[in-house]
Amino acid sequence: MSEPEANINVDVSRRDLMKAMGQGLAAGALAGGSLVTGQAANAQEAAAGSAGAASAAPDPMIVRTLPASGDTVPAIGLGTFLTFDRIPGAPRDELKEVVRTYWDGGARMIDTSPLYGTAEYSVGAFTSELGISQQVLLSNKIWSTGEFAGDESHALRSLEQSKGRLWREQIDIMHCHSLTNVDAIVPILRAWKKEGHIRYVGVTYHDNLYHDALASWIERGVVDFVQVNYSIFNRGAENRVLPAAADKSVGVLVNMPLEKARLHKIVDGHTLPDFAGEFGAENWSQFFLKWVISNPIITCALPSTSNPEHARENIGALRGPLPDQAMRQRMIRHMETIPGFADIGKMPWYPDKAYDGTIRRAQSQIRARAA
Repeated sequence: MSEPEANINVDVSRRDLMKAMGQGLAAGALAGGSLVTGQAANAQEAAAGSAGAASAAPDPMIVRTLPASGDTVPAIGLGTFLTFDRIPGAPRDELKEVVRTYWDGGARMIDTSPLYGTAEYSVGAFTSELGISQQVLLSNKIWSTGEFAGDESHALRSLEQSKGRLWREQIDIMHCHSLTNVDAIVPILRAWKKEGHIRYVGVTYHDNLYHDALASWIERGVVDFVQVNYSIFNRGAENRVLPAAADKSVGVLVNMPLEKARLHKIVDGHTLPDFAGEFGAENWSQFFLKWVISNPIITCALPSTSNPEHARENIGALRGPLPDQAMRQRMIRHMETIPGFADIGKMPWYPDKAYDGTIRRAQSQIRARAA
């Protein structure tokens, strides 16, 4: 997973940086110039051109260090909630192409869950077919209560089921999904880590109401990762979760970096601002994703899609310069001029999209029975 000769690691001194910047946006002034700002990128390009440097060389990938191990991982990965859920037997070739596109573009982390319908099956099948199942960094989840307090049997069945579906003997990151039964599950995960079933312990949530609870688990020093919602629209994680993660050297995975397609919905018909070119954003996906990963506290953002073309747009954010602190603020101010931005939280997830998988079918059947 580590490609030091071709990467830019912008994870320098995460704790010191966040402390120095307080609770503000932690995205500028990195030691040694590890974070490439738009102005710096332009200067480097001009210097390279005057020296006759080869213009065909690809930009290095943006990688982050996994605090628990020191290994590196590209800062963009693949999420699978809803988008990878299909009714058994339904066509899913486009999903395999999404996985291939992300992998070829440099992504190495895939996030899934037993609660995501048939997503685990697809991830396991495609990574095996592509010959990358043992190289992907798998982020997965446990949602278990057991039949009585302290009962591990349900969680163990979930673990073994995930191993079988994903064709892996060891899961890299196992999260307590949405803090479900967290007081019992985190100790179980820590035991599994010690026993070699998993490599890292994590906790997740996707709602600001639970940020304090997430931060409390980080502050206890018993988890290696936290997965939290964070985007150019919803910056609430900056208040407590991100500072706690920086202080405890906990990895941060981002769900909802594109707000479940709601960000794209409000910019439909709007052209990118001219200044997006200063940090190499060629489309709105890269605009939004580069804003997220330019915060050096973030380990990996996990945008989800079922569209190979959108996958190509997303993975493009993994290369080129990143916005600095001033640019990040300018990006926010620009978005605030776009009608609907302030009301994204009131919009349904994936507006104008319908993912016809097992989750949607089951929910529709329950609604019909309850009517």
